[in-house]
This record gives sequence, C-alpha cells and structure tokens, in this order.
Amino acid sequence: MKITDAKVFVGGPGKNYVTLKIMTDQGVYGLGDATLNNRETLPAAYLQDYLIPNLIGMDPRNSEDIWQFFYRGAYFRRGPIAMAAFGAIDMALWDIKGKLANMPLFQLFGGKSREGAMVYAHATGADREDLMDSIAHYVSLGYKAVRVQCGIPGMPTASYAVPETKGQGKHYISDFSGIRPKVEVWDRARYMRYMPGALMEIRDRFGPDLHILHDVHHRLTPREAAQFAKAVEPANLFWLEDPTPAEDQNALKLLRQHSTVPIAIGEVFNSVYDCNRLIEQELIDYIRIAVTYGGGITPVKRIVDLAGLHNVRTGFHGAPSHSPICMAAQAHLNAWAPNFGIQEYLVLGTPACDAMFPANHKMENGMVYVSDAPGLGVDFDETEAARYSYAPGSHPIVRLEDGTMWNY
Repeated sequence: MKITDAKVFVGGPGKNYVTLKIMTDQGVYGLGDATLNNRETLPAAYLQDYLIPNLIGMDPRNSEDIWQFFYRGAYFRRGPIAMAAFGAIDMALWDIKGKLANMPLFQLFGGKSREGAMVYAHATGADREDLMDSIAHYVSLGYKAVRVQCGIPGMPTASYAVPETKGQGKHYISDFSGIRPKVEVWDRARYMRYMPGALMEIRDRFGPDLHILHDVHHRLTPREAAQFAKAVEPANLFWLEDPTPAEDQNALKLLRQHSTVPIAIGEVFNSVYDCNRLIEQELIDYIRIAVTYGGGITPVKRIVDLAGLHNVRTGFHGAPSHSPICMAAQAHLNAWAPNFGIQEYLVLGTPACDAMFPANHKMENGMVYVSDAPGLGVDFDETEAARYSYAPGSHPIVRLEDGTMWNY
C-alpha cells in the first residue's frame, strides 16, 4: 500500500482550519488537522513544501516509522509549527489504519473505558451578573462542568460584549480579527482581589455539584499563583488552569506547597519534554496538551500513558483553534484513556462545521459520545471547504498598566 498524493486546505467557517487529506493507491484516504492558531499558513507551508513530497510512495500503515522519520529527520526538533504538521500526518495515518481495519480508533487503542466523556463549556461575562446568566444557560443545557471567566472592574480588555442570543446572556469575547493584535491591560492586584470572591459567589449560587473551572492564562508569578490558589480553595474548583507560565517546570513546586487546588496545564505544550517533570513529580493534576500541537496521536498517547502512571488525568485543549478532526482524535483517546479527566468542548455541533466535517459523534447533556464509524469517524467536504478562504488574525496581546508586555 502506498501514499499517492496529499493535499492541504486552509480555511473554514469563522476559522482558518488547516486540513490535510492523504490519498492512497487503494482508494482509502485519511484526514488530519494542522491548525496552528493565528499562524495557520506556517504548518500549511511546511506540509506542502517539505513533508508531503517525502510522504509520496510511503506505506501509510507504517505510522510509527513515518512519525520518527519526520521528527528525527528534521534535525531541529519540536516547536509548534513542526509538531502541528507532524500531528496532521499522524492523525491521517491513524484514520487510514482504522478504515483498513474497519474499526473506530478507540478499538485500535484498546477499546472503550467509558461510554461518554464529560466536557466543559465556556461561560463568560462582561461582568459578574453576565457571567451568572451564561453559567445558568449552560447548566440548563445539561452541562455538568463550566469554565468561568469575567471582566475585572478597572481592567480594559480587547474583548467585547455580544447581545443576548438564545438565553445565553451577554458574552465577553476576545477579538482576534486583523493581523495587528488588540491590546488588553492586566493588573495582577485587581485580579487577585476580585476573582476569589467571584468564584465563591458562583459556588454559592450554583451549589456543590457543578464542576467549576477557571483559567488564569499564565498571568501570575509562582508566588502569586500560590497565594491565589490558596485564596480560592473554599470555592472547591474542579481545576485552576495555567496559573503561571510553565516554561520553568519547577515553578509549580511552590504552588503545591501552599494549596491543594487541582492544577491543569499544557495547552501550549508540543512535546513530552514540556511536561515530563510536571507529570513525574505530580506537580499537576490534568495535562492539557492537544493532539494537533502535540505532534499527533502517536506521541500524545505516550503522554497519556505516562500521566496515568503518576495520577495525572487528561484535559485536552478543545478551543476553536482545533478543527473537528482534532476533536475527533481526542474523542477517541477520551473513550479509551483509563485516566481520562475532562474535555474542553467549543468546536463540534455548529451547522457550518457539520457541513464541512460531517460526523456522527454527538454531544448530549454535557457528554460526548464517539461514533463507531471506522477511523476518526469524520469526513471532509472539499466543495464546502472551497467556500472559505484564509483571513489573517492575531491573538490579543497583554500589557501591564505601565506598558510592560505580559502573558496572554
């Protein structure tokens, strides 16, 4: 069996999805996702100019050797651009394997550990009351877990409030449009004074059963993160996400010494070497690495296995920066992983995504149920994809009040 061709598509409904389609001489094709948020043309070019020419003629069943060929053969290793491109290839090869075996991927991993996987939604508000409305909306839909974020008084942001839609209330949404990033202002003291009280009010209003998650966006120093985590312990969070930048993996030791709040980190990681000490020293409770950014199913499954040895659960990234292809790959891993924790869920289910990426995976009452279709269980409509073109965008940037650059 040989790979005969591969194509890259950039674009999608409201997002520049980077979709890879690998064709074979037996008519079986596989799909992968290389979407690198707001840098989408870079993994697309890497695939087109360097990787695909080497793929042609390879046996797609040798996915392990192909992954090693690209990872070791590049000489300069890792990095989000390369790993997203490798990840797309690896997903597509696993998709082909599943179709050849006439099995869903979770069966190739070892079968299901659960029928459904709990997901969490994003509840946001321009202020505390807007946030409460948003949380109530998701609770009414059956979500058992909600990530909560809201505006902080006195802190200008690059976000804006959108009007009420279907009872969701106003939402606080970051503006990613345009190549020039918008600017948000960050004040650590205001945040640390305001947010613990807001989290406690959420707990008091929605009771003990709702799983509450909160994201700090890497914006506190290790000492501040320890202080904040200790302050929010009474809110009984499901997790505190990215409390401090994790480039220094030892920084989390200080937090662990002062608080028992569960910690989730890893959505910007792209290899096991970003998180091996965090896992092995049990400095985190949930690993957030995504299948796309992490280089594909092959290396991320190894990370899941490592995490399982050290009481660390999965919490894969699932923002709109991943297409339904990546989300399907993660859904299969979620169905299999004995140490599954939770899944961020912001992509599947929109009519536009369903038209471009037809699938039978479903979400009901805050749970995702993976289909039994062979491979990833997601298809790709090239005609639908042709309706969309690339539109450049950028994440907002963050500065302190004196103008100093800070972490988004």
